[in-house]
Amino acid sequence: MESAISSHLTCPRTLTRRVPDDYQPPFPMWVGRADESLQQVVMAYFGVQFRDDEQRPAALAAMREIVASFDLDDGPLHYDLTHHADNQGYENLMIVGYWKDIASHNRWLQRPAVADWWQSDERLSEGLGYFREIVAPRAEQFETLYAFQDRLPGVGAVMDGTSGEINEHGYWGSMRERFPISQTDWMQPSGELRVISGDPAAGGRVVVKGHDNIALIRSGQDWKDAESEERSLYLDEILPTLQQGMDFLRDNGDSLGCYSNRFVRNIDLDGNFLDLSYNIGHWSSLDKLERWAESHPTHLRIFTTFFRVAAGLSKLRLYHEVSVFDAHDQLYEYINCHPQTGMLRDAQPVERAKTAGRASGRSSS
Repeated sequence: MESAISSHLTCPRTLTRRVPDDYQPPFPMWVGRADESLQQVVMAYFGVQFRDDEQRPAALAAMREIVASFDLDDGPLHYDLTHHADNQGYENLMIVGYWKDIASHNRWLQRPAVADWWQSDERLSEGLGYFREIVAPRAEQFETLYAFQDRLPGVGAVMDGTSGEINEHGYWGSMRERFPISQTDWMQPSGELRVISGDPAAGGRVVVKGHDNIALIRSGQDWKDAESEERSLYLDEILPTLQQGMDFLRDNGDSLGCYSNRFVRNIDLDGNFLDLSYNIGHWSSLDKLERWAESHPTHLRIFTTFFRVAAGLSKLRLYHEVSVFDAHDQLYEYINCHPQTGMLRDAQPVERAKTAGRASGRSSS
């Protein structure tokens, strides 16, 4: 049995694990593996927001425009498309791209066809909302977990393969202990989420600055190849419990440290639904995510259901990836999005941030 942490990322541990060295997990799970050349990945979420069916054709066209830009040099190695309706009555299309290194992503982002499209005044007058939420964790700042070993989704698609059966799963705290950086670092947050330009209430362009060690979880479900028994297991048992938990975080997550929660369904280029879905959650810290996972009834029901069926899964594919990142490796930008979108809801306004800074300066003098 292997460690979830690749050998080239292993170092003398200064923080202890939550289980003894002879711990044996109750069922097999695997992680993505990459060689030493992978230093940093990019996870880029591009969104198109619209209100009603009349705007759907334009929103789909904008989604296809973004996808077409992926064909340019230095485009992502993998992408997927999703749809979700938020609790403000808006529909959202998201295009998610993964890069294996930050340099190629930056070159792509700066290409005129990409940069000019995003900066164009047309984005302000089309009647659609746009957003991009881009994060770039280093190799030691993310972990993965799969109940299968082939065709890895998400960040796994840009890695080189999968591990053998790993040790760090099946107990509270195992998510954290799959992070290479967890050997020596608690990944505590510092700083604050704040608006640095624009006004969310006024629309237009708004940029939000993240803080160190915001945590992002993507937790997915793939039932497209599942046969009738497993399909029923997912649709009738797992999904209702999962939907309840995800809706709770969407509507009440601010009280728990969850900045944004979206439960999305994969689609094709024409907007047709596929038999895949995943949750995307931004949290103020890994600690807050862990506390919800370990103690909140909405997640305990999800975990109990998964634990009961995991050993018998054949074609129902479940997975997750979790990452943290430094403040300078994040970009959150919104154009004409409603003020509850993504990181806008909890970002501290510019004037409030300035006032807090002045007060801090006086108290320290």
